[in-house]
Amino acid sequence: MFIVTGGAGFIGSAFIWHLNQLGVEDIIVVDDLGHSGKWQNLVKRTFIDYLHKSTFLEMLRSKELPWFVEGIVHMGACSSTTETNADYLMDNNYRYTRTLCEWALENGVRFINASSAATYGDGRQGFSDDIETMFALKPLNMYGYSKHLFDLWAHREGVLDQIASLKFFNVFGPNEYHKGDMASVVSKAYEQIRTTGTLELFKSYLPEYPDGGQKRDFVYVKDCVNVMWWLQENPDVNGVFNVGAGEARTWNDLAAAVFDAMGLPRSIEYIEMPEALRGRYQYFTQAAMDKLRAAGYVAEFTSLEDAVCDYVVNYLGAEDSYL
Repeated sequence: MFIVTGGAGFIGSAFIWHLNQLGVEDIIVVDDLGHSGKWQNLVKRTFIDYLHKSTFLEMLRSKELPWFVEGIVHMGACSSTTETNADYLMDNNYRYTRTLCEWALENGVRFINASSAATYGDGRQGFSDDIETMFALKPLNMYGYSKHLFDLWAHREGVLDQIASLKFFNVFGPNEYHKGDMASVVSKAYEQIRTTGTLELFKSYLPEYPDGGQKRDFVYVKDCVNVMWWLQENPDVNGVFNVGAGEARTWNDLAAAVFDAMGLPRSIEYIEMPEALRGRYQYFTQAAMDKLRAAGYVAEFTSLEDAVCDYVVNYLGAEDSYL
């Protein structure tokens, strides 16, 4: 039995897709569907039951889980970097994660957690997932801080050598459609190009980066779930790990990949960045992947061009866009 929190969300539902591909259907989905459209991520998936996140938490606390649980994959969280309700993020992201982790450890259950590259803040401390770097990090938003707090707690409690906490970088791919403004630029670019023929990108305000030359570590969701399953199968591999392609690419590269996948001529317009973002904007992210590789992960990550092509041709441009 696998429990996937945030199982109707982007990465969570992709992981359930991966489990189903392996013939695994003994799955409990935990989420908060509300009025969003993320329920559609579950339509093609096979699982045993769905529980609201509050119901599941009550069952954990009262020790009423009626199943033998092999693994908890905790992808459930508020992932909005613009969320300003700090108390909500403390409860929903930090304390909820602590409770699940404590239960998993008490019951000998594999626990894989979603941390975030947002913990790295402006990147001045680099992007190493070594423990020494973690203490110097200063996230730029409350979302990143809520994720950072759990990693710090796990280290302080001495349990990081018993769990895997994953710092996902710029993930894109099918099943992100419910995320709205938080959806990847690939998804938003496809719609903008399809509608107008042109893609808008932010101008750069640093001389060392040309317009559209700001860099990100873009990673395909299918590669992310491959890492997650490998960690499930290798429970002796524990700690904080980056999950990225390990290569920074420019927004111009990303735009070119989308235009090429759509078979359209490249047309980019560079626009002013909102004032509120300029002081908090990351110009460069690149996951250090040495630690995961040293732990034994050998699978290759899909190139940006191949991943964008798969996403655009087989999902965004297809009649059925869901995994």
